[in-house]
Amino acid sequence: MRFGIELPPQRRVYGGFFIYSFCMGSLPPRLPDIQHAMGVQEGALGFGLIGAAVGTLISLSVAGPWLERFGYRRSILTLIPLLSLFYAIASFAGGPLAFFLLLVPVGLVIGGIEIILNLEADRTEHLIGRRIMNRAHGFWSFGFFSAGIVSAAVAQTGLEVHIHLLLMVPVVILGVALLLGRFDPAPHRSGGSTDETRGFATPTLAIMILVIVTLSAMIMEGAGIDWSAIYMRDEFHVTPFLAGFAVALGAFTQAMTRFFIDPFVERYSPTVVSRVLLSILFVGALLIFFAGSDWMALLGFGLAGIGTSAIFPLAMSAAAQRTDRPAATNVASLAQTSFVAFLLGPPLLGYVAEHFGIRWSFGIGIPLVILSLIFADALGRKPIRHEVD
Repeated sequence: MRFGIELPPQRRVYGGFFIYSFCMGSLPPRLPDIQHAMGVQEGALGFGLIGAAVGTLISLSVAGPWLERFGYRRSILTLIPLLSLFYAIASFAGGPLAFFLLLVPVGLVIGGIEIILNLEADRTEHLIGRRIMNRAHGFWSFGFFSAGIVSAAVAQTGLEVHIHLLLMVPVVILGVALLLGRFDPAPHRSGGSTDETRGFATPTLAIMILVIVTLSAMIMEGAGIDWSAIYMRDEFHVTPFLAGFAVALGAFTQAMTRFFIDPFVERYSPTVVSRVLLSILFVGALLIFFAGSDWMALLGFGLAGIGTSAIFPLAMSAAAQRTDRPAATNVASLAQTSFVAFLLGPPLLGYVAEHFGIRWSFGIGIPLVILSLIFADALGRKPIRHEVD
């Protein structure tokens, strides 16, 4: 029996991205509380966070055939509620090793959701005849922002982390039922290979260049998620709400940019848009690194949200539209390698923060932005226009 709200296919995709990121956005604003409860430094907390990266990389490598076999509908309806539950369980960890082990299942679930939702966004683009990938990722950012604001407010009340995250589980289940209860996967793109994806999707040279383009955005976005609340607490001694607000602010400016940027991509080309965004990211990284006040740091986080907004979605579209291999293979290949930066890089920055200061967790992204600018042509120089079917 089907349940939930009847929505057009593109809005169903938006709903999936929103509720998925709403799960993910609940934890980062509470990381200062988790660190305090464990009584550890940034390096040890970073080690614990690597568990999610390990699980995600494993899942992105092997989940494709399992998802096809189990069915994308059943998979997405199962995985998103499980993600919320696994986050709640992980919050009970008493130390970094337990945190690491309990975050591995979180990562396994994230990898499966990433494959399903990004493929669904690409196939829906093809089905309706216009670009929605950036807007879909914009709804991811809106979900993250919404959860971030809620979590920041809850943190200000002093409610324990694990109680907060347990209360989120039924909220997420209800959201999945309403937004995805009538979900049916879109058909494969025509004109490309539909062979089944198997095992680790080895990146081609073209995919590796796309990874380089996304590197700075992934590092800076991940650093903002994992370390911005702790940065604000340690550097400026702000309230728990303002520390959590730093996480939400980057997600909000990222969401607004993703929501409105597709017409500019269609008019000016992915390369032109990406270079403007990377330049904004460069300014944001400089402001965070050199910030002398909390408002300057918040401005930097806001600009970084804009700068990171469309780089990864544009790369995912470029990978999915290649016809040398199945779309699922190229998407998984880009995701596998890019998520090394997004999920594994920022936790490792905890060791940088512990030994050189937390500002360097963000300063290290400055030269990476320059590297991304050099290879931005890989996203495509021609304006992209679709005719509506």
